[in-house]
Amino acid sequence: MRTDVSEELKMLDGMARDFAARELLEEREEHDHYPFGPLFEGVLAKATEVGFFTVMLPEDAGGSAEPVSALCLVLDEVCQVDASLGGTIFTNALAQEIIRQAGGTSLLEEIASEDGSFQQALIAFPSFNNPGEVENAARAVAKDGGYELSGSVEYVVLGGLVKSALLPARIEGSEGYSFFLVDLKDGGVDASDPVLSLGMHACPSVDLTLSAVPGRLVGAEGEGSAYFEAAADRLSVAAAAMAAGTMKGSFGEALEYSKQREQGGRLIVNWSELRMLLANAAVKVKVADLLVESASRAVDREEPGWQLASRAAALQVQEMAAETTTDGIQMLGGYGYMKDYGQEKRFRDAKQIQSLMGITPLRRLGYIKRIVDGEAAW
Repeated sequence: MRTDVSEELKMLDGMARDFAARELLEEREEHDHYPFGPLFEGVLAKATEVGFFTVMLPEDAGGSAEPVSALCLVLDEVCQVDASLGGTIFTNALAQEIIRQAGGTSLLEEIASEDGSFQQALIAFPSFNNPGEVENAARAVAKDGGYELSGSVEYVVLGGLVKSALLPARIEGSEGYSFFLVDLKDGGVDASDPVLSLGMHACPSVDLTLSAVPGRLVGAEGEGSAYFEAAADRLSVAAAAMAAGTMKGSFGEALEYSKQREQGGRLIVNWSELRMLLANAAVKVKVADLLVESASRAVDREEPGWQLASRAAALQVQEMAAETTTDGIQMLGGYGYMKDYGQEKRFRDAKQIQSLMGITPLRRLGYIKRIVDGEAAW
C-alpha cells in the first residue's frame, strides 16, 4: 500500500482486507459453484452496508475524496481472495462513472438512496465489452417525449440480479450510440439464464432481450462513446488493481505451500527451480503494485498523462497476472488444479479480468492510436 495514503484510505484498506478474510475465504469454492448453486447475496448485502459500492460517488453521498485510489484498494484486497466480488464492484463503479461523465451525478444519488438494498443500489452494465465495438446493439426510438429500446444486449453483468441497468443503444437517425437507464423489472425485458463464464462465476451475467422498453437517456444523444472512453481513462487502473490482487493471492498461496510441502527430504522452497518461479512472481507482484499505486494517484490528482498511465497499467498488469497465475498452478504441482486451493480459480479469473472494457488487442491498438494522434507517450 502507498506510504502517502490518507487515514481514510488506510482504514478502507484494512476493512476490505478483513472483509475478504471473513466473508469470502472459507466459502470461496462454494461461491464459485454459481450458477449451479446459490449466489452469495448475503455477501453482496454486507458489501453494500460497508460502502464498497459507493466509493466513486460524491463525498456527501458516501464516496471518497480519492475515489479511484479507494476503489483500487478495495479491489486489490477483495481479489486476493475472490475476484468475483471484485468484478461486481468494478461493474457498478464503471456504470456510475459513465453516468457521472454524462452529467448524471444527481441521478446516481437518486439510485443509491432508494431503499439501501444492493438490488436497488447497484447498476447492471455490459462491463466486459466496449459498446463501440459491438455492432448488434439495441435500437432506440423516440416516443412520447422519451425513448423505447428494442433488441438485444449481451453479457450484461448483474442483469438478472438488480433493478436498473445502464445499456448502450443506437438511436434511429443518430450517429454513434447513446446510454439509457432501464428498469429491468419492466415487462418488456427478458433475461436469459445466467451465462457460464471462464472465471469469476459469482459475478453473474445474462443476455437481455428488450421489446419496447422505456429508457431514460443519460447525457446527450450519440455521445455514448465519449462517456465510455472518459470512464475507461479513469477506471482502467481499477481493472489493473483487480489483476494485481489476483496475482498477490496466487503468489501468497504458492509461497506458503512451498514452505510446508516436502519432497526429496526437504522443503520444496529450497529447490532452485521453484525459487526461480517464486522470484519471478514476486518481482511481477511488486511491479504491479507500484504501477497501480502510481497510476491511481495520477488519476485522482489529474497529473499530466494520467489517462494513458491508467490504461497502460491495466494492459501491463493484466498480462503479468495471466502469467503469474499460470506459474501459481505449477508451483503447487497437481494440487494447483484442485478446487481445495485457490490457484486454478485465480488462473481462470485472471483470464476473465483481461476482458474488462473490451478485448486486449483492440485496447492495445487504441492505446497506440492515441500516441500516433499526438498524445504524449510519457
